Amino acid sequence: MRTLISDRGTSHTGTSGAGKLRALIDREASRAGFDLCAVTSPDAIPKAPERLAQFVADGFHGSMDWIAETLERRASPSVLWPEVRSIVVLAMNYGPDHDPRGILKLRDRAAISVYARNRDYHDVMKGRLKEIAGKIVARAGGDVKVFVDTAPVMEKPLAEAAGLGWQGKHTNLVSRTHGSWLFLGSIFTTAELEPDTRDTDRCGSCRACIDACPTNAFPVPYRLDARRCISYLTIENKGPIPLEFREAMGNRIYGCDDCLAACPWNKFAQTASEAKLAARADLREPKLADLLQLDDAGFRAFFSGSPIKRIGRDRFIRNVLIAAGNSGEPGLAGAVRELIADASPLVRGAAVWALSRLVSAEDFAALAGERLPVEADPQVREEWHPGKGAWADAS
Repeated sequence: MRTLISDRGTSHTGTSGAGKLRALIDREASRAGFDLCAVTSPDAIPKAPERLAQFVADGFHGSMDWIAETLERRASPSVLWPEVRSIVVLAMNYGPDHDPRGILKLRDRAAISVYARNRDYHDVMKGRLKEIAGKIVARAGGDVKVFVDTAPVMEKPLAEAAGLGWQGKHTNLVSRTHGSWLFLGSIFTTAELEPDTRDTDRCGSCRACIDACPTNAFPVPYRLDARRCISYLTIENKGPIPLEFREAMGNRIYGCDDCLAACPWNKFAQTASEAKLAARADLREPKLADLLQLDDAGFRAFFSGSPIKRIGRDRFIRNVLIAAGNSGEPGLAGAVRELIADASPLVRGAAVWALSRLVSAEDFAALAGERLPVEADPQVREEWHPGKGAWADAS
């Protein structure tokens, strides 16, 4: 069974070398701020390759070509690193102190996924994992490798195999003690450790996460079509937001927490430690009007150390403009109008769509008359013609 870490350290004891090493790992995991720690073997996810291959074959990965390109290594830890003998999977709770869906009613504010409201969790976790890995090598010798969601490692199936929880119908890990709010990391080691016991799926007949999805991104339970997921659309997607999903995005400008927040197991989750992952005050309910003002330098400064910085200013402003178009706030029209002449076609196109929903038809037509003669980008030109081109997909 997985170890639930407490202030007193580990529940594992043992006099053997492996037992003492495991006790050390649990102690160091607790000291480093991890909430759960468990061990599994490299061959513990035999069904993962077939499921991953089907995900790619169905095109559910969208434009995330790196998934297809690393398919073989991603499917099997031993292919990624043949020397691995044990995998330590660690989890850090980032549970919010409120239901993050409340902000969806505040249409002039921006909804940012809970995980992105503080420092980049990759930075928070990787250094701590390296410290633990160093202690493993110092005690047992051999070699180690550390991973936090940036390498071809299927950490959710591995976490399930290790007993940290199970992959729910929303495809994310669900824990009996922390609900759906867990960051995952792993340490691959050449040391031989006794695997923990796999947990069982406890979703039952519940489909709260599936029903909560605003874009119907789950064709069936336990399968995600990333192309329809707002997290994918706002983060991984590099092009315009497809018209069919724009209204459903609401004011979600970076990621989406709806399926996670709907999980009934969250009632057992604790609020994340203030010292670890508490949200920045200025990212809890930022004003759309303020975010629309960000140029590239301002964006980089405001999101320094944040995972949001990785998508760049243009994709971010694209998302904010979709939220502005959904806001029903005519007062945002001035800031949006400034962006129809932005250097980025991605921003200009989103600004046109937002403006079409914030100003009168007469004013929009007048602006189209001014801009179309100087607009060279074909996708932006289509945005100036409601009922044609991309707009036709809304029917």
